[in-house]
Amino acid sequence: METIVKVTNGMVRGVDLGDVVCFKGIPYAEAPFGENRMRPPVAHSRWDGVRDCLDYGPTVPKGPYAPPFDKILPEPSIPGEECLNLNVWTPRLDAKGLPVLVWIHGGSFLNGSGAVSSYDGSNFARDGVICVTINYRLGADGFLFLDDGISNLGILDQLEALSWVQDNISAFGGDPAKVTIAGESAGAMSVGTLLSLDAAKGLFRGAILESGAAHHYLSAGTAKKVAGYLAEALGIEPIRDQFRAVEVDRLVEATSVLASEPQAKPDPAKWGEVTLNLMIFEPTVDGKVLKAPPIDSIREGTGGDVSVLIGTNREEFNFFTVPTGLYDSINSAVVSFAAMAFGLDAEKLAVYQRLLSEDLQGEVFSQIAGDWFFRIPAIRLAEARQGAKAGTYLYEFRWRSPMFEGRLGSCHAIELPFVFDTLGVTSEAIDRAFVEGPQELAEEMHSAWVAFVKTLDPGWDSYSPEHRAVRIFGDESRVEVDPRGETREVWKGVR
Repeated sequence: METIVKVTNGMVRGVDLGDVVCFKGIPYAEAPFGENRMRPPVAHSRWDGVRDCLDYGPTVPKGPYAPPFDKILPEPSIPGEECLNLNVWTPRLDAKGLPVLVWIHGGSFLNGSGAVSSYDGSNFARDGVICVTINYRLGADGFLFLDDGISNLGILDQLEALSWVQDNISAFGGDPAKVTIAGESAGAMSVGTLLSLDAAKGLFRGAILESGAAHHYLSAGTAKKVAGYLAEALGIEPIRDQFRAVEVDRLVEATSVLASEPQAKPDPAKWGEVTLNLMIFEPTVDGKVLKAPPIDSIREGTGGDVSVLIGTNREEFNFFTVPTGLYDSINSAVVSFAAMAFGLDAEKLAVYQRLLSEDLQGEVFSQIAGDWFFRIPAIRLAEARQGAKAGTYLYEFRWRSPMFEGRLGSCHAIELPFVFDTLGVTSEAIDRAFVEGPQELAEEMHSAWVAFVKTLDPGWDSYSPEHRAVRIFGDESRVEVDPRGETREVWKGVR
């Protein structure tokens, strides 16, 4: 089969894998270095001849995950400057009008790439969905805020990639009117941000948010403080040209050191909302790209014509506490302090303690933190869309990993190889534990995602305050109405 496709920038050559044709490392914007560094993305210029797109392209500047997560989530780091690139999997090049999934990776806005093997899009293409995975700028290069009229570059990169999809996906057999964006963790928070932007209108008709919603952002004041702390660590003034002059590796290293401080030394007076958000770089409410907190814009109706599938995992925060050993060291005093920080008084905390009376205090902490960080924001986004023209669907993932003697549970990110139907075939260490995962559950979850991308209906009732239908994916998959409603009620007026 001929694997050469003409896109707006030139000709690209992919790889025929039999049932799937794959194109990797297609640049959608100019290299963000030199004059383009820390500037808005520039659409890529044309090239002559045929460009080989046979292997993943360069990844954006980023450091490794901090230990022990560097062992759990190793990820590729591919050198090169043309790092604003994307990958496309299509079932066949002579197809017409296929639906499209565009995947935005997670990684706390500091890590990740579209080249992580969990995100191999072959099985989406096998099932009639074109899959696109993208890179976008991370850390200071993507999210530094200096109040100088340039901000949220990582979000602008995502918009640029989506514009490229609109202009080019028909050449791969896709329909630009049938695009669904999806992401996990920081990728889902990016999806929540895009859902709230007028600038994104018309770029997608569906949105999937896994373990992230529309509550994670920084105020301009906090984001500017973060930039000041980073400038101080580098010995420069908080001016864009001085940041641009800093060697990339030095900036990444300084960012990694600074990112660890709010967790090691939480100080609300210094860090503001970062104290609980735990991320020094997030989308910033700058008044220009992001005019209001995403959840507020969604409540006002923005994105109401986009269908939404959103959910979380049952034990999200075990990912952050079990591998570090923190899980076993948490006592009731730590839980009480954390609950207070999250806004729960003694009476509300008592609800969790009663319902989890047979569990360790580490599990009580994990449930409270996971609800504040992930579950309640997902529910609030669904509630904010009541009255929207398009549907809203909720899910919860409950299959428990055998890692760490089973204590990791249904933790953050565990659903990814189930969604992509890549159980046992990926290389990262986190995925090796899923070799024993039930293939039938992967087929079930993957099929629901495929159905949503194709029809905007994953196969269960939409969510409303009157009928809180939630699809449970686990050993006994089913639909539950208002699972753990008692702890949901705890957060009224709090989160």
